[in-house]
Amino acid sequence: MNSRPLHQREQELIRLYSRCRLGMSPQQFYAKWQVSYEAIAAICARSPSTVHRWFGRGRQYRRPLPADLRHLALMDFLLEHFEEIPEDLRQVLCALPPHEQNAPDA
Repeated sequence: MNSRPLHQREQELIRLYSRCRLGMSPQQFYAKWQVSYEAIAAICARSPSTVHRWFGRGRQYRRPLPADLRHLALMDFLLEHFEEIPEDLRQVLCALPPHEQNAPDA
């Protein structure tokens, strides 16, 4: 594997990204988009029961992790800007893993 050197531009991007506090709560995402808890679970790679706990109260409540908030914020961004994203960039961004690329549709 040949690694690529990081130049000033890339280092600046890493610095900006590392300071980015991108996040959206499950409640905000659910209120904005007509999605099910199952869809939120798929976006965050969590079980539906975990997502149900994010909306629970009292002892049933579980706080989503920062990674979950970031996944929801990124999905919100993609939904908001889907038409503006060039097709080739969408293909790179959301490419299927190699083992799924040639799999027949279920």
